Amino acid sequence: MRVFQCAVMGSGGVGKSAITVRFINGSYLEWYDPTNRKQFSVDGQPCLLEILDTAGIDQYLTLNDMFIRESEGFVLVFSLCQRDTFEEVIRTYEAIQRIKLPEGGRTVPIVIVGNKADLLDEREVDSTEGEKLASGWNCSYYETSARTATNIIPVFEDIVRQLRKNDLIKRQERDKDPLNYRKKRIKNKKCVIL
Repeated sequence: MRVFQCAVMGSGGVGKSAITVRFINGSYLEWYDPTNRKQFSVDGQPCLLEILDTAGIDQYLTLNDMFIRESEGFVLVFSLCQRDTFEEVIRTYEAIQRIKLPEGGRTVPIVIVGNKADLLDEREVDSTEGEKLASGWNCSYYETSARTATNIIPVFEDIVRQLRKNDLIKRQERDKDPLNYRKKRIKNKKCVIL
């Protein structure tokens, strides 16, 4: 079974860990393991999703760059109650594009998540802003609540669908011109020493 890797990224306090734990355990917990795996079914096909929750290391740009290099897909989380976290998602997206696009020019699987949808009175970011951002980046946008489990599973189903689509594109490229595909993969290999 193919193991897909995605990173959950965003500012501190937006609910990255709460979303991850809600998805993995189906509960709202205060503690967690930052690397989680869950086997589940998307569109009738089983998959194993390895989720790297970047909580606690948000301020370390070197580590963020490493997580971006290692991950195949990204769940970018902001708090609907904090405008600055919405702006941080834009900076994270720019870093992802800078690091990932030289690897072959394919689209990078991304889902944008506005969390804390249950806190209606504290809202600072409107739904249309998230939808507009997602439309411009050609990705999906969900408003979630880890506390009430609203839209948590669809976020991870969506990222798996995008990862599967990227796998299909890679297979088609490889099948069309196997020699050129191999040269391109070798050329894009890098070594990073921290």
